Amino acid sequence: MYTKKIYFSGGDFHELQAVFTGLPGVLSTRTGYLTGEGNDDEVHGIEVEYNPKKVDLSMLMDILFAVVTPYRPDGQGKAVGKAFRAGVWYTDAEDEPHLQFYMHFLANRGKAPAATAAGLTINDPNSKAVRKCYAKAAPLKDFRAAAEEHQQYFAKHPDAESFIDWKAFREQVRY
Repeated sequence: MYTKKIYFSGGDFHELQAVFTGLPGVLSTRTGYLTGEGNDDEVHGIEVEYNPKKVDLSMLMDILFAVVTPYRPDGQGKAVGKAFRAGVWYTDAEDEPHLQFYMHFLANRGKAPAATAAGLTINDPNSKAVRKCYAKAAPLKDFRAAAEEHQQYFAKHPDAESFIDWKAFREQVRY
């Protein structure tokens, strides 16, 4: 079976792993520490191995950005700091154009409309209402798996505190 891997960060990696574990098309997940090319800062993230014939990269990113806001500079919920910033990390150069297109979409969907004299509605790139997108897509330099105690944390600790509303999430993704 043909599989691919993608790496996600943003907030608590325990929560991210719980989000992606068991999704249709996702074969395995691991928590760990990511380092991007040209950057020595480590971020907490997850490795997602998936079957691209069952789930595509856009669907995975839709799920990521349903629980992680790309508009906060450093983290989600109580996991705040540079180590918790949102991002997508790839190892396959074939994924780069798709990821850059998606990130461009995220960066521009928050722009406020501005009306012209002709009655047309356009996006004003100079608007003060533009939300800055802090999430990034970058090549992965290194992934180090976290210790076993961090793997499948929410399965081992079902009552652990989380900023994700799990009931609403499961209803939204219908799995």
